[in-house]
Amino acid sequence: MKKSYKALATTLALGMLAIGITAAPVFAEEEKPTADLSVSLLSKYVWRGFELSDDSIVIQPSMTVGYKGFAANFWGNMDTDQHEDYYTEGNTANWNETDFTLSYDGSMGMVDYGVGYIYYALEDGLEDTQEIYLSASLQTLLAPTLTIYRDIDVGPSTYITLDISHSLPLSESLTLDLGAQASYYSFDNGSDAADPDDVKKGDPSPDGYSALHTGLLSASMTFPVGEYFTITPEIYYSFPLSSDADDFLEIANDYDSDAKIDGETDFIYGGVTLGMSF
Repeated sequence: MKKSYKALATTLALGMLAIGITAAPVFAEEEKPTADLSVSLLSKYVWRGFELSDDSIVIQPSMTVGYKGFAANFWGNMDTDQHEDYYTEGNTANWNETDFTLSYDGSMGMVDYGVGYIYYALEDGLEDTQEIYLSASLQTLLAPTLTIYRDIDVGPSTYITLDISHSLPLSESLTLDLGAQASYYSFDNGSDAADPDDVKKGDPSPDGYSALHTGLLSASMTFPVGEYFTITPEIYYSFPLSSDADDFLEIANDYDSDAKIDGETDFIYGGVTLGMSF
Protein backbone atom coordinates (compact mmCIF):
# COMPACT_ATOMS: atom_id res chain seq x y z
CA MET A 1 0.00 0.00 0.00
CA LYS A 2 2.82 2.39 0.88
CA LYS A 3 4.42 1.63 -2.46
CA SER A 4 1.11 2.42 -4.17
CA TYR A 5 0.86 5.77 -2.35
CA LYS A 6 4.45 6.54 -3.20
CA ALA A 7 3.86 5.70 -6.86
CA LEU A 8 0.70 7.84 -6.92
CA ALA A 9 2.48 10.75 -5.24
CA THR A 10 5.37 10.48 -7.67
CA THR A 11 2.97 10.42 -10.62
CA LEU A 12 1.08 13.49 -9.34
CA ALA A 13 4.32 15.37 -8.70
CA LEU A 14 5.62 14.63 -12.18
CA GLY A 15 2.25 15.63 -13.66
CA MET A 16 2.21 18.94 -11.80
CA LEU A 17 5.81 19.59 -12.85
CA ALA A 18 4.90 18.92 -16.48
CA ILE A 19 1.88 21.24 -16.24
CA GLY A 20 4.04 23.90 -14.62
CA ILE A 21 6.62 23.66 -17.37
CA THR A 22 3.92 23.79 -20.06
CA ALA A 23 2.15 26.74 -18.44
CA ALA A 24 5.32 28.69 -17.75
CA PRO A 25 5.22 32.05 -19.54
CA VAL A 26 7.33 32.38 -22.67
CA PHE A 27 9.12 35.71 -22.62
CA ALA A 28 9.72 37.29 -26.03
CA GLU A 29 13.12 38.70 -26.72
CA GLU A 30 13.18 42.30 -25.54
CA GLU A 31 12.83 44.78 -28.40
CA LYS A 32 15.99 46.82 -28.86
CA PRO A 33 16.44 50.34 -30.19
CA THR A 34 17.37 50.59 -33.87
CA ALA A 35 19.44 53.12 -35.77
CA ASP A 36 19.65 53.79 -39.51
CA LEU A 37 22.13 56.11 -41.17
CA SER A 38 22.23 56.93 -44.87
CA VAL A 39 23.49 59.47 -47.36
CA SER A 40 22.02 59.92 -50.85
CA LEU A 41 23.81 61.50 -53.79
CA LEU A 42 21.20 62.55 -56.36
CA SER A 43 21.24 64.41 -59.66
CA LYS A 44 18.37 66.70 -58.61
CA TYR A 45 16.22 67.64 -55.62
CA VAL A 46 12.52 67.39 -56.55
CA TRP A 47 9.90 67.72 -53.80
CA ARG A 48 6.22 67.25 -54.62
CA GLY A 49 6.90 68.26 -58.22
CA PHE A 50 8.85 71.39 -57.29
CA GLU A 51 12.35 71.63 -58.77
CA LEU A 52 14.60 72.72 -55.90
CA SER A 53 17.99 72.33 -57.60
CA ASP A 54 19.41 72.58 -61.11
CA ASP A 55 22.54 71.20 -62.81
CA SER A 56 24.15 70.14 -59.54
CA ILE A 57 24.56 67.11 -57.31
CA VAL A 58 22.61 67.21 -54.05
CA ILE A 59 23.77 65.36 -50.95
CA GLN A 60 21.03 64.24 -48.57
CA PRO A 61 22.08 62.60 -45.27
CA SER A 62 19.50 60.98 -43.00
CA MET A 63 19.57 59.53 -39.49
CA THR A 64 16.71 57.62 -37.82
CA VAL A 65 16.54 56.22 -34.29
CA GLY A 66 13.59 54.00 -33.39
CA TYR A 67 12.22 52.10 -30.40
CA LYS A 68 8.94 50.20 -30.01
CA GLY A 69 7.25 51.96 -32.92
CA PHE A 70 8.45 55.45 -32.04
CA ALA A 71 11.08 57.10 -34.24
CA ALA A 72 12.97 60.35 -34.65
CA ASN A 73 14.58 61.34 -37.95
CA PHE A 74 16.92 64.10 -39.06
CA TRP A 75 17.22 64.73 -42.81
CA GLY A 76 19.14 67.39 -44.68
CA ASN A 77 19.90 68.70 -48.15
CA MET A 78 23.14 70.21 -49.38
CA ASP A 79 23.23 71.60 -52.91
CA THR A 80 26.79 71.39 -54.23
CA ASP A 81 26.23 74.28 -56.67
CA GLN A 82 23.14 76.37 -55.92
CA HIS A 83 21.71 78.00 -59.03
CA GLU A 84 21.76 81.79 -58.90
CA ASP A 85 18.16 81.94 -60.17
CA TYR A 86 17.00 79.73 -57.29
CA TYR A 87 18.71 81.22 -54.24
CA THR A 88 20.27 84.53 -53.23
CA GLU A 89 23.53 82.70 -52.49
CA GLY A 90 23.95 81.26 -55.98
CA ASN A 91 26.84 79.41 -57.62
CA THR A 92 28.08 78.00 -54.33
CA ALA A 93 27.66 74.89 -52.20
CA ASN A 94 25.15 75.42 -49.42
CA TRP A 95 23.24 73.45 -46.81
CA ASN A 96 19.72 74.79 -47.42
CA GLU A 97 17.28 72.50 -45.59
CA THR A 98 17.04 70.42 -42.41
CA ASP A 99 13.91 68.41 -41.59
CA PHE A 100 13.08 66.85 -38.22
CA THR A 101 10.39 64.14 -38.01
CA LEU A 102 8.79 62.47 -34.99
CA SER A 103 6.60 59.45 -35.76
CA TYR A 104 4.82 56.41 -34.40
CA ASP A 105 4.00 53.32 -36.48
CA GLY A 106 1.84 50.37 -35.53
CA SER A 107 -0.56 47.80 -36.94
CA MET A 108 -4.10 46.52 -36.38
CA GLY A 109 -4.93 43.30 -38.17
CA MET A 110 -4.12 43.75 -41.86
CA VAL A 111 -3.68 47.51 -41.55
CA ASP A 112 -0.40 49.27 -40.81
CA TYR A 113 -0.73 52.86 -39.66
CA GLY A 114 1.49 55.81 -38.86
CA VAL A 115 1.20 59.29 -37.40
CA GLY A 116 3.87 61.95 -37.39
CA TYR A 117 5.06 65.53 -37.14
CA ILE A 118 7.57 67.22 -39.47
CA TYR A 119 9.46 70.46 -38.91
CA TYR A 120 11.00 71.97 -42.06
CA ALA A 121 13.94 74.27 -41.27
CA LEU A 122 14.72 76.25 -44.44
CA GLU A 123 17.59 78.56 -45.31
CA ASP A 124 18.13 81.48 -47.69
CA GLY A 125 15.39 83.65 -46.21
CA LEU A 126 12.62 81.06 -46.61
CA GLU A 127 10.23 80.64 -43.69
CA ASP A 128 10.26 77.41 -41.69
CA THR A 129 7.03 75.45 -41.59
CA GLN A 130 5.43 72.42 -39.90
CA GLU A 131 3.26 69.49 -40.96
CA ILE A 132 1.40 66.65 -39.31
CA TYR A 133 0.50 63.47 -41.15
CA LEU A 134 -1.49 60.25 -40.92
CA SER A 135 -0.95 57.12 -43.03
CA ALA A 136 -2.67 53.75 -43.49
CA SER A 137 -1.42 50.77 -45.49
CA LEU A 138 -2.99 47.40 -46.32
CA GLN A 139 -0.92 44.24 -45.91
CA THR A 140 -1.90 42.91 -49.30
CA LEU A 141 -0.78 42.87 -52.93
CA LEU A 142 1.06 46.10 -53.88
CA ALA A 143 0.74 47.39 -50.27
CA PRO A 144 -1.57 50.33 -51.14
CA THR A 145 -0.80 53.23 -48.79
CA LEU A 146 -2.79 56.42 -48.24
CA THR A 147 -1.02 59.34 -46.53
CA ILE A 148 -2.52 62.73 -45.63
CA TYR A 149 -0.23 65.67 -44.79
CA ARG A 150 -1.47 68.94 -43.31
CA ASP A 151 0.64 72.11 -43.18
CA ILE A 152 -0.24 73.76 -39.86
CA ASP A 153 2.07 76.75 -40.13
CA VAL A 154 3.22 79.03 -42.96
CA GLY A 155 1.23 77.68 -45.91
CA PRO A 156 -1.99 76.00 -44.74
CA SER A 157 -2.59 73.18 -47.19
CA THR A 158 -3.44 69.50 -47.54
CA TYR A 159 -1.31 67.07 -49.51
CA ILE A 160 -2.59 63.53 -50.13
CA THR A 161 -0.65 60.63 -51.64
CA LEU A 162 -1.64 57.13 -52.73
CA ASP A 163 1.29 54.75 -53.12
CA ILE A 164 1.72 51.21 -54.36
CA SER A 165 4.91 49.14 -54.40
CA HIS A 166 6.16 45.72 -55.43
CA SER A 167 9.46 43.86 -55.10
CA LEU A 168 10.63 41.45 -57.78
CA PRO A 169 13.10 38.84 -56.45
CA LEU A 170 16.21 38.55 -58.61
CA SER A 171 18.22 36.29 -56.32
CA GLU A 172 18.28 35.19 -52.69
CA SER A 173 19.59 38.56 -51.56
CA LEU A 174 18.54 40.97 -54.35
CA THR A 175 15.16 42.44 -55.32
CA LEU A 176 14.09 45.06 -57.82
CA ASP A 177 11.86 47.45 -55.87
CA LEU A 178 9.25 49.32 -57.91
CA GLY A 179 6.95 52.09 -56.72
CA ALA A 180 4.24 54.41 -58.03
CA GLN A 181 2.57 57.39 -56.40
CA ALA A 182 -0.29 59.74 -57.25
CA SER A 183 -0.91 62.94 -55.30
CA TYR A 184 -3.50 65.65 -54.73
CA TYR A 185 -2.58 69.14 -53.47
CA SER A 186 -4.94 71.77 -52.07
CA PHE A 187 -3.92 75.18 -50.66
CA ASP A 188 -6.27 77.15 -48.43
CA ASN A 189 -5.17 80.56 -49.69
CA GLY A 190 -4.29 81.94 -53.10
CA SER A 191 -1.63 84.11 -51.48
CA ASP A 192 0.36 80.93 -50.70
CA ALA A 193 -0.20 79.11 -53.99
CA ALA A 194 -2.61 80.54 -56.54
CA ASP A 195 -4.89 78.76 -58.98
CA PRO A 196 -3.05 79.01 -62.34
CA ASP A 197 -6.26 79.93 -64.19
CA ASP A 198 -6.73 82.93 -61.89
CA VAL A 199 -3.08 83.90 -62.39
CA LYS A 200 -3.50 83.86 -66.18
CA LYS A 201 -6.60 86.06 -65.88
CA GLY A 202 -4.77 88.50 -63.63
CA ASP A 203 -7.22 88.00 -60.78
CA PRO A 204 -6.04 90.17 -57.86
CA SER A 205 -7.59 87.74 -55.34
CA PRO A 206 -6.92 84.27 -56.77
CA ASP A 207 -8.26 81.10 -55.23
CA GLY A 208 -5.85 78.63 -53.71
CA TYR A 209 -4.43 75.97 -56.01
CA SER A 210 -6.31 72.67 -55.74
CA ALA A 211 -5.85 69.82 -58.21
CA LEU A 212 -4.74 66.29 -58.92
CA HIS A 213 -1.06 67.06 -58.61
CA THR A 214 1.85 64.80 -59.58
CA GLY A 215 2.77 61.21 -60.28
CA LEU A 216 6.05 59.65 -59.20
CA LEU A 217 7.53 56.40 -60.52
CA SER A 218 10.56 54.84 -58.86
CA ALA A 219 12.87 51.86 -59.22
CA SER A 220 15.71 50.80 -56.95
CA MET A 221 17.86 47.81 -56.04
CA THR A 222 19.58 47.34 -52.69
CA PHE A 223 22.93 45.55 -52.58
CA PRO A 224 23.98 44.32 -49.11
CA VAL A 225 27.61 44.90 -48.18
CA GLY A 226 28.48 42.83 -45.15
CA GLU A 227 26.11 42.70 -42.19
CA TYR A 228 25.34 46.37 -41.68
CA PHE A 229 25.89 48.26 -44.95
CA THR A 230 23.91 48.64 -48.19
CA ILE A 231 24.32 50.37 -51.55
CA THR A 232 21.10 51.34 -53.37
CA PRO A 233 21.06 52.77 -56.91
CA GLU A 234 17.73 54.47 -57.61
CA ILE A 235 15.89 56.36 -60.35
CA TYR A 236 12.73 58.50 -60.33
CA TYR A 237 10.33 60.07 -62.80
CA SER A 238 8.11 62.94 -61.59
CA PHE A 239 5.34 64.37 -63.80
CA PRO A 240 2.07 66.36 -63.52
CA LEU A 241 -1.22 64.44 -63.44
CA SER A 242 -3.52 67.22 -64.65
CA SER A 243 -3.45 70.30 -66.86
CA ASP A 244 -3.89 72.50 -63.76
CA ALA A 245 -0.86 70.84 -62.17
CA ASP A 246 1.15 71.33 -65.36
CA ASP A 247 0.27 75.04 -65.47
CA PHE A 248 0.90 75.46 -61.73
CA LEU A 249 4.33 73.78 -61.81
CA GLU A 250 5.29 75.64 -64.98
CA ILE A 251 4.81 78.88 -63.03
CA ALA A 252 6.32 77.62 -59.76
CA ASN A 253 9.43 76.17 -61.44
CA ASP A 254 10.09 79.20 -63.66
CA TYR A 255 13.21 80.73 -62.14
CA ASP A 256 14.52 82.49 -65.25
CA SER A 257 14.58 86.27 -65.32
CA ASP A 258 12.87 86.49 -68.72
CA ALA A 259 9.15 87.27 -69.00
CA LYS A 260 8.25 83.90 -70.52
CA ILE A 261 6.70 81.34 -68.16
CA ASP A 262 8.45 78.11 -69.09
CA GLY A 263 9.39 76.19 -65.95
CA GLU A 264 9.93 72.45 -66.29
CA THR A 265 7.17 70.18 -65.02
CA ASP A 266 8.51 66.64 -65.45
CA PHE A 267 11.85 65.32 -64.26
CA ILE A 268 13.96 62.19 -64.51
CA TYR A 269 16.57 62.04 -61.77
CA GLY A 270 18.40 59.51 -59.66
CA GLY A 271 21.56 58.53 -57.87
CA VAL A 272 22.76 56.21 -55.16
CA THR A 273 22.16 55.83 -51.41
CA LEU A 274 24.73 54.43 -49.00
CA GLY A 275 23.09 53.00 -45.88
CA MET A 276 24.03 51.54 -42.52
CA SER A 277 21.64 49.84 -40.07
CA PHE A 278 22.23 48.40 -36.62
